[in-house]
Amino acid sequence: MFPSVLILIFLALLFGSSHSCTFTISNNCPYTIWPGTLAGSGTPQLPTTGFQLDSGQSVRIPTVPGWSGRIWGRTGCSFDALGVGSCQTGDCGGRLECDGNGAAPPASLFEITLGAGNDQDFYDVSIVDGYNLPLVAAPRGVYGSCNATGCASDINMGCPKELQVVGGDGEGGGQVVACKSACEAFGLDQYCCSGEFANPTTCRPSFYSSIFKRACPRAYSYAFDDGTSTFTCKAYDYVIIFCPNSLRANRSDSFDDGTEGKVVQIVSSSNILLPLPMLIFLLAVNMLF
Repeated sequence: MFPSVLILIFLALLFGSSHSCTFTISNNCPYTIWPGTLAGSGTPQLPTTGFQLDSGQSVRIPTVPGWSGRIWGRTGCSFDALGVGSCQTGDCGGRLECDGNGAAPPASLFEITLGAGNDQDFYDVSIVDGYNLPLVAAPRGVYGSCNATGCASDINMGCPKELQVVGGDGEGGGQVVACKSACEAFGLDQYCCSGEFANPTTCRPSFYSSIFKRACPRAYSYAFDDGTSTFTCKAYDYVIIFCPNSLRANRSDSFDDGTEGKVVQIVSSSNILLPLPMLIFLLAVNMLF
């Protein structure tokens, strides 16, 4: 009886009525990226706010009910032993751990507010601040399936010249490594949805935001693009995949990101690095049997 009771206690702690959620971040890019995380006002930072993620690797990060914030990928980074350095795109204050600093635009963003208790989660993928990496988010629902969203297209390949960010020396040198938003490139109220354009009536899709929207119909392309870009779910895990069309795994787990003809494969769970509490749980179960 004792082993069974102990297992039930562990399960209750891990999968309680609060519907605790995790983020599984996967790097399908053919190069290393450095994901960053930022908590919204009033919610704690995640256990890590920045880390290196090699090609083909995934990590699982636990969250708390009600957590709000964003996750993005940085590219072309170099850090010293103290975690000080810089990134070509998505930099967050020149540190490996972002520690409360957001992504320097342009950067593709996954944004979410987790519902407390049985309340719904609200989530989206935004390229309002520009674009640097393909990104898809697929929730695994507590009560059934939920909608995947994101931007699987490589906008850098078709980025207008006036919005291009070209890499310097080293990785990505001479290539387009990011695509600015029109707001960042030109600083005009009509592109930034500010001043007299700070409402959905006067701020309308621009030529540039329409380019983003055609490439990624489910992603936010400008500030008031709510109707087709915000999704709800109650999920126990959000799989966040960078470069979803690269290094496709031979798995049947797939989903359509809303871009015709492009199906994203979920990476094998054998590559996932489990957090310490889960490892302790698995070790305890093995010892009991």
